[in-house]
Amino acid sequence: MSWTVSHSWQSPGIISTICSVGEDLLVAYGLELELLDPEGRTRWKRSLPFKIHAAAYDAGKIAVLCGHGFHLLSAADGKQLDEGRSTDRGFSDIMKRPGGGWVLSCRNGYLHLFNIEGRGLKRLDGEGVRRLVGWFDREHLLWQDKDGKLRCARLANNDAQRLLEDRIWSWASRMSEGRILLQSADGMLWEGVPHPYGWDSIETVEKRSLEPLSAHRAGDGWWILSIEGELHNMSQSDEEGSESAHANLGEMLVGLTIDKIATATRDGLVRFWHSPELASLRRVEIQKRVAEAQIASDWEERRRIFQRARTAEDEGRVSLAIELYESLGRTSDVNRLLAKQRGD
Repeated sequence: MSWTVSHSWQSPGIISTICSVGEDLLVAYGLELELLDPEGRTRWKRSLPFKIHAAAYDAGKIAVLCGHGFHLLSAADGKQLDEGRSTDRGFSDIMKRPGGGWVLSCRNGYLHLFNIEGRGLKRLDGEGVRRLVGWFDREHLLWQDKDGKLRCARLANNDAQRLLEDRIWSWASRMSEGRILLQSADGMLWEGVPHPYGWDSIETVEKRSLEPLSAHRAGDGWWILSIEGELHNMSQSDEEGSESAHANLGEMLVGLTIDKIATATRDGLVRFWHSPELASLRRVEIQKRVAEAQIASDWEERRRIFQRARTAEDEGRVSLAIELYESLGRTSDVNRLLAKQRGD
């Protein structure tokens, strides 16, 4: 599939991190945070006392790491929502938690669990944390330790943790749809489907050698941004990949939707990419979700009408109950109440 740059945006300063906020893009440069809409227009800007080095978004809140602290901001206007939390030497990585909340790693090798409001819940020793990888569910967390091995912890009761395996990985992506990309010590790329005790599947990716810096799984498979600043689609053949590889795109890559991604260079150039082919698939998916939501809404309305009919029947308002049952097409209940009225 053909991906092209839809538009670009130039930051006033050196970019330290970018983060997707729904379909919007959060850009941090210097002490500034700026939220851009899908067209690259500014929604809001905000200054913080320290440079932002990581961010994550969930449920209308943006969690940012700056200095030694962790702060929550409103995605609507950028206003700070809490007084912040800090730790000795500062936090290094952040990721949202399924069902609400956040997990942070710190430079002392610990994992810190916070609720959605930024209140600390617990801390556990992560044996040194190189990178947070993903969640299997709300309790089982996967990360890469300081030695390059994958570890999983169950964040409940005694917070038991174990090595997924003894293999050492030089790089690991975030988990996406249950899958992760990895690079082994010999430079080979692997794609795996892990579970808390091992692998459902893991196999080498038959591609020429790449040195990944960042990766995102879009609607047409994995995209990798290499340390050379080249963007590669791993679902294409080698020949197609060599034609579609884009160079000098910087050091940062995030996904916005299944058909949109953004790349950024440290010196401030942000590019928004889109796929016309995937856009049409996305429109179909959106229409399907709208239809499903309408069905769900209809069923919820039917449930309320049924409850009203039951209440009316219990209270002896038989005529009203009959009308409500009739609107639902519940012929058996209508006949039952009519028979009751006749004294059958």
